[in-house]
Amino acid sequence: MWQEAISLYTENPMSWNPVALFHRPSSISPSSESLGYFACVTYLGKVPTTGMQFLSGCTEKPVIELWKKHTLAREDVFPANALLEIRPFQVWLHHLDHKGEATVHMDTFQVARIAYCTADHNVSPNIFAWVYREINDDLSYQMDCHAVECESKLEAKKLAHAMMEAFKKTFHSMKSDGRIHRNSSSEEVSQELESDDG
Repeated sequence: MWQEAISLYTENPMSWNPVALFHRPSSISPSSESLGYFACVTYLGKVPTTGMQFLSGCTEKPVIELWKKHTLAREDVFPANALLEIRPFQVWLHHLDHKGEATVHMDTFQVARIAYCTADHNVSPNIFAWVYREINDDLSYQMDCHAVECESKLEAKKLAHAMMEAFKKTFHSMKSDGRIHRNSSSEEVSQELESDDG
């Protein structure tokens, strides 16, 4: 499984971003069409997660917890209740009403605060999950694992790829704006991103 590690600031837990890892789906090739990607999904919810190192499998336990809650109330049909929109800098989760129409409620996630995402889950291949650093009112933070169920395994992998592309664009923009401190790990990652062979 191919991984790409990106460290935005330092590994200090009080910095804005921990190490971010993205799994590149093997069946999806890079594309310039990843400026914005939309998918109808079922939002499974979020649960707090612990730790600062996000390695392969780190979302499995939170996803199992969310999946169990979801399957207790599940219908036989894929009940899409949200539209997930992945763009550079932000991810929007538009909530849908029971008729499938957009509501005024929308969750916004800053791409720079996403520490990890993957579409590789044993409980279901159709699940896409991400770990997000939520900043509380008192400026403390917590790490939450969010998960969505997609219509297919391929759709989940496309979301993972779109998130990786959004993160690359965000990272390069932040680097060119000088918002990322230069250190050896940032330069190594930058070279790795630029030499991406798909």
